Amino acid sequence: MSFVALSRSTFRHVSSSARFFSTSLRAQREYANVLVSRPSPGVALITLNRPKALNALNAAHFQDISDAMKEADEDASVGAMVLTGSERAFAAGADIKEMKDKSFAEAYTTNFLADWEVITKLNKPVIAAVSGYALGGGLELALQADILLAAPSAQLGQPEVNLGVIPGGGGTQRLARLIGKSRAMELVLTGRIIGADEAERWGIVRVVREGNVVDEAVKVASEIASKGRIAVGAGKEAVNAAFEMSLAEGLRFEKRLFHALFSTKDQKEGMTAFSEKRKAEWTHS
Repeated sequence: MSFVALSRSTFRHVSSSARFFSTSLRAQREYANVLVSRPSPGVALITLNRPKALNALNAAHFQDISDAMKEADEDASVGAMVLTGSERAFAAGADIKEMKDKSFAEAYTTNFLADWEVITKLNKPVIAAVSGYALGGGLELALQADILLAAPSAQLGQPEVNLGVIPGGGGTQRLARLIGKSRAMELVLTGRIIGADEAERWGIVRVVREGNVVDEAVKVASEIASKGRIAVGAGKEAVNAAFEMSLAEGLRFEKRLFHALFSTKDQKEGMTAFSEKRKAEWTHS
């Protein structure tokens, strides 16, 4: 990417972020397969709610997840999101009954799972709070989050090989980048399920051993939501760029975002407040 293209992209990001965060508050929808709440100012909590199916992800469920998260992303009162399931299962995988009779032609021509990347397209940070099973598509959903917290009960894995397929929602790619080729190969080729402690040692999650994992996720989200949202959005974009750019390109991109933030009112307020030893009052502009 050229210097000019980087600069143009950067300034488009800052200006679009300012417009984005000025969006008016919408009335909150209700969904059949997810519960949406506001447990703390600036935080949206989206809870997967198919308990009888251990939150298995079928098309209707995933559509509700996508719509609820997009709604929160466009809500000016929300600064961060928490995605969670039940104590027994974050999400036990994709709904096999819905997939088992698909043909190659159907999967290929309909671009099956093309909409699976919803979290990666959100502007605002997402914290996944995982308890119990996060398997197959459930783990792939959690891996899209910006921060992944887990209860000691969490069980993570990509067991698709036991069904005659491989992960199709990003598991092979995200795990390889996150934990390296050998460990990703082990999980994908054996279908082995690992516990929370092993997942933490491998760098997949942070385990919350004291208190409730959802409460901790809300606490982290609240801290993020208390910051200037343009800077938070730029920070998220810069870190994510590290997975798609060379080091040299990433450093140039980071520097352009850093420079661009000097055009915001929040930068002036933040540095002035620091100099005056007072709390900054963010306007997200």
